[in-house]
Amino acid sequence: MKIGIIGAGNIGHTVAKLFVEAGHEVALSNSRGPESLKDIVAELGPTAHADTVDNAAAFGEVILLAVPWNSPEALPHSDLVANKIVIDAMNPYGPNGQVLDLGDSTSSEETAKRLPDARLVKAFNTIWFKHLAEQGDISKPEAQRRAIFVASDDAGAKAIVSDLIREIGFAPVYTGSLHEGGRKQQPDTPMYGKDLTAEEAQQALSSL
Repeated sequence: MKIGIIGAGNIGHTVAKLFVEAGHEVALSNSRGPESLKDIVAELGPTAHADTVDNAAAFGEVILLAVPWNSPEALPHSDLVANKIVIDAMNPYGPNGQVLDLGDSTSSEETAKRLPDARLVKAFNTIWFKHLAEQGDISKPEAQRRAIFVASDDAGAKAIVSDLIREIGFAPVYTGSLHEGGRKQQPDTPMYGKDLTAEEAQQALSSL
C-alpha cells in the first residue's frame, strides 16, 4: 500500500519506519521540504522517499496527519485527500501546549471540517512515540498486544486502518464515532497515554 505521511516528527517518523518494515511504500513530508528529510529516508530504505506535503498526499492511498493541530496551514490541500483514508494522529494542543477547549466538538471533527471529503479515522494520537517504536509484537495474540485506539464514522476506513495497526504488531480497539470515540481519545481523558493491552482497553472502555 502507498502511504503518505504529513509531518516527520516523533510520531510521523516512527510510523513511517513501522509501515516500511511492514512492506508498504511511504512518502514522508514536512513543512521544511524534502531536502530536510534526506537522512531520514536514507535510514528508512528504498521503499521510502521524501516529498512535499501535497505530493505526499497525492501519492498515498492512506494519509497520516502528524503535524501540530493548531497549524491548519500544514495540512495538504483538501482536494488531494478527497475520498482517501486519512488517519488523524493529531491532538488539540494550542501554541503554548495547553489543551484547547473545543466545546461540544472534538479535534477530529474539526479536522473533518478542514478536509470535508476525506474518510477520517482517529488513531495513533494516544500512544507515546517510544512505545509505538518498541511495543509492537506480531507474535502475540491480539488480546495481549498493546492497544491503539481507533475512532471513525466510516466502517470501511476503520477496517483498513485497523489492519494496518495489526500489521505493525498492535491491536486496534474501537472507541466509537469521531464524536463519541474521538472524545474518549482526547488529552486529559482516562484513555489518553495509557499502556493497556487490547483486553485491558476493552475493559476500561466498558466502564466509562
